[in-house]
Amino acid sequence: METRRRSVVKAVVWNAMGLVMMTLVGLVATGSATVGGTLAVVNTAIGLTLYVIYERVWAGISWGRNV
Repeated sequence: METRRRSVVKAVVWNAMGLVMMTLVGLVATGSATVGGTLAVVNTAIGLTLYVIYERVWAGISWGRNV
């Protein structure tokens, strides 16, 4: 079973990588670093929140685990 802290750290690292990639995609798509960055921040905030919830739900499900 993972601790909450581990789940949060995993989510933050994953979303930091996504933030960088989304900023680059937004920059290429719009030609604006500001718009690309804003899109990336919004996407990261939503993704981080949903990922933490998702991980905590799965942490409580014993299906598929060898315990």
